[in-house]
Amino acid sequence: MAGSSHGHTPAAWTGVIISFIGFCAAGVFMVAANPVGFWAGIAVVLLGGVVGLAMKAAGLGTPKESAEMAQARARAAQAQVS
Repeated sequence: MAGSSHGHTPAAWTGVIISFIGFCAAGVFMVAANPVGFWAGIAVVLLGGVVGLAMKAAGLGTPKESAEMAQARARAAQAQVS
């Protein structure tokens, strides 16, 4: 997956970090037997997904092309023309 830049975008990182914080909060409140806090944590998890999708829609979900990938694409295009 590292070669395809899967998940290496600001949208992915932000969504996962927010969801992770919500997951941790929900876990703490579950152990503390606090249902309101638990559901608040679950809401934060869902909010992370919404934020990630909104950022992706805003154009922050597309990874930047590396120099190596641009060179490989240029070589492939040149090979097709020849």
